[in-house]
Amino acid sequence: MSDVETRSAARFAAVAAGAMPPDDGPLRRLAETAFLFAGGRPPSRPIGIAVSGGSDSMATLSLISAVHPVEAVTVNHGLRPEAAAESAFVARFCADRGIPHTTLHWDGTQATGNLMDAARRARLRLIGDWARGRGIGQVALGHTADDQAETFLMRLARASGTEGLAGMRPDFEAEGVVWHRPFLGHSRADLRAHLTRAGIGWIEDPSNLDDRFERVKARKALKVLAPLGIGVETLNAVAQNIAMTEGAVGVGLSLLIRAHVRVISGDVVISTQGLDHEFGPEMQRRVINAALLWVSGADYAPRAAKVADVLASWRARRDRTLHGCRITLSDTELRITREARAVAGLQVPFGQPWDRWRIEGPPAPELTLAALGAGGLAQARHWRATGLPRPTLLASPAVWAGDRLVSAPLAGLKNGYEAHLLRPSFTSAPIRR
Repeated sequence: MSDVETRSAARFAAVAAGAMPPDDGPLRRLAETAFLFAGGRPPSRPIGIAVSGGSDSMATLSLISAVHPVEAVTVNHGLRPEAAAESAFVARFCADRGIPHTTLHWDGTQATGNLMDAARRARLRLIGDWARGRGIGQVALGHTADDQAETFLMRLARASGTEGLAGMRPDFEAEGVVWHRPFLGHSRADLRAHLTRAGIGWIEDPSNLDDRFERVKARKALKVLAPLGIGVETLNAVAQNIAMTEGAVGVGLSLLIRAHVRVISGDVVISTQGLDHEFGPEMQRRVINAALLWVSGADYAPRAAKVADVLASWRARRDRTLHGCRITLSDTELRITREARAVAGLQVPFGQPWDRWRIEGPPAPELTLAALGAGGLAQARHWRATGLPRPTLLASPAVWAGDRLVSAPLAGLKNGYEAHLLRPSFTSAPIRR
């Protein structure tokens, strides 16, 4: 048995012996079981815990560290002067308990547009990079039923479809990591009660009182709606009902995708006959949304009006761009490929993921990965023999040494290199996270 497995077994024994407060039974069982593998085996690697210092994340750290080996991570977003002190608070808590802790930094003052969304994306990216570097495959987030209810109201205000109103998922995959929300079915009050019983403090984020933020408005709206019986439990039940409906719809869409959709060198290719006669309006909308998300790698689907325009005019417009993708039409197929312009400036050192791809082959310090582009395509003299459309190849990954093309795996110039999709399977996976 490895050291990690030994420590995990010891913690399970401590829980069984009553080392955690007896009133925390439901929370304790979730902490025990949320990360178990098939057969009831505990994970062989530590679980990452994203900890801000607030009550939800501190309780998540306390509960899970009692039964599993963990490593904690805090993102200092630099948006408030208190952020550094909050990171230090978490670091001290972890040091006192022998929990490895890392503080990551993001300069939120440079963000533009929706600040909360930019911060969320940055946290996922930074923590995902940290987790992969530490060999951690699972990360826990401290979201609660209160967060789910607030999210429902925010999406309702945006006139979201059922995909959005199904709420946050208990787990999802992003940045090469599986993210869990083990306490999504429990209230913030439940988690704070655990902290109080355990004698653990937390930090109150002053932004939780700032009416400029949508989530704060939703939190206050819940208090106004309470006399109507519309509260956290009610909205969670509605979101769960919608999620079950979404699951059934997803099964039907998956069957249609299996029959009428192919993935060819990273492109999603849809049979026009199937799109016309088998999908129906709602399934057409969903398959186009899913394809655009999968090909672009975006977090969110395009605006509904733009997708509606595609569905209304796809027979008449044989070539268009949308959401970082290019949509082309032949007599038998609708093809969604990556837009060359969307990746024209993307360049990374060899060995790192590029857009949706990873490249395997002989490394060298001078090598970089970038789009093949028109200049590269001119150097790949036999690209027509691949049978792939020119737009597909323009946006495909290539290995470069300065201005010299070393390899274009999809364009027939391999030179010992292979290109693999990071997500090889296109499915009707839910949009929501």
